[in-house]
Amino acid sequence: MSDTQRRGRKIMMTPGELDGFLTTQRTCRVATVSADGAPHVSALWFAWDGTSLWLYSVVRSKRWADLRRDPRIAVVVDTGEEYEQLRGAELSGVAEFVGEIPRTGELCAELDGPENLFARKNFGIEDVPYDGRHAWIRLTPLKVVSWDFRKLGLG
Repeated sequence: MSDTQRRGRKIMMTPGELDGFLTTQRTCRVATVSADGAPHVSALWFAWDGTSLWLYSVVRSKRWADLRRDPRIAVVVDTGEEYEQLRGAELSGVAEFVGEIPRTGELCAELDGPENLFARKNFGIEDVPYDGRHAWIRLTPLKVVSWDFRKLGLG
């Protein structure tokens, strides 16, 4: 095993650490593939339900158009200012669109949990404010890579 692989395993988050990290962070960076094949990255708030990352996206955005054409997605959530404080995760897979587009509040049991998590975490309220501009994207990751440089004991 190479030094890089050993270091990667040493700084990898445990499932519990990853869950706690994704539950408390607010902003992610969403990477999509543009029509010309170029990557496109944008920041977005999200909610994590322990299995899937939920993104409440403007439906008239480049991100939305990219994902409708090619649902491959990668998302990075990270934090830390100093090298020895860096923590993060990259989740990748296929985007799924859930609920009506745009979201106006029609009953959708599948969205009850994510909407409540998202509203509490990002707005401190119980219900997502529907504006007729946003809709839900779910990423149930096929691959997760995580890091927590605090585990290196450099600080």
